[in-house]
Amino acid sequence: MSIRKELEKRILVIDGAMGTMIQRYKLEEADYRGKRFADWKHDLKGNNDLLSLTRPDIIKAIHLEYLIAGSDIIETNTFNAQKISLADYKMEELAYELNFESAKIAKEAVKEYILSKTKVGAGIEEEEDAPVQVKWVAGAMGPTNRTLSLSPDVNDPGFRAVTWDEVVNAYIEQARGLIDGGVDLLLIETIFDTLNAKAALFAVQTVFEEKNVELPVMISGTITDASGRTLSGQTVEAFLNSVSHMNLLSVGLNCALGAKDMRPYLEELSEKSPFYISCYPNAGLPNQFGEYDETPEQMCVQVDDFLNSGFVNIVGGCCGTTPDHIKHIADNVQKMQPRTL
Repeated sequence: MSIRKELEKRILVIDGAMGTMIQRYKLEEADYRGKRFADWKHDLKGNNDLLSLTRPDIIKAIHLEYLIAGSDIIETNTFNAQKISLADYKMEELAYELNFESAKIAKEAVKEYILSKTKVGAGIEEEEDAPVQVKWVAGAMGPTNRTLSLSPDVNDPGFRAVTWDEVVNAYIEQARGLIDGGVDLLLIETIFDTLNAKAALFAVQTVFEEKNVELPVMISGTITDASGRTLSGQTVEAFLNSVSHMNLLSVGLNCALGAKDMRPYLEELSEKSPFYISCYPNAGLPNQFGEYDETPEQMCVQVDDFLNSGFVNIVGGCCGTTPDHIKHIADNVQKMQPRTL
């Protein structure tokens, strides 16, 4: 089923935070290493993307929790799975494999969920008018831990820690792995530097041409403070203009701000975008311990405002959100009409 056709009819729900759920398992170094990386010469704890290889059972279980909660779209466990970010763990050569395997895990979770919902498997005839269960897997492509627009050295404004070609090549490898693993769409997310995002879009188009395929592409930026700008200094409208050269499925905002503080920027994006709008905010702002306190009920007050105002087509959660948050959102969107293009 075409996701574009579905977006014409209803608001879709994207899942919540992967990292927040992984933290609940209280994993130790040994969990990240597994047998394969037992002798790795670098600390691996915190490399959540690696769990797709060493603890795929946990990653699939988290996907299933979000599907059961009502997610229509689940994201692969690949936020940092490109060679630039993986260099922190000396694991650059695993980039393709991590994306390929993470995509397979997410697709397997969708298949398992749909099989569990169908009555045919239990030997009971399915009702003819029963709704078809359709879920989509989005290949998550994070912003990397480098920036193309800004110098990390205040004494040398012209210095860059990474080149355009290096970022493009990292994203090309990631996109290949995700597409080969079977994702239904690609999600370039948490964009703090639009030049990085343009490198990702160029990489995606390169792989589409190479493989003679074309998947829907979502793109989501992050507003870093009350100025309403990305880290590299763009306003919401400037960000939109910078990525509108591609026929995107959606453009939106995620992370950084909680839903309450995101509202004016989401409203502006909704007014000016020719694409569908996505929104998946954090569960409020982090407290002094870096944790998120906003309950599902509290968050849904803000999200309901977005829904009632007709701002969004895809909605979910980012840092601090859990299946409970997503369930509340999924229950509420059924009563709401989607934003029209």
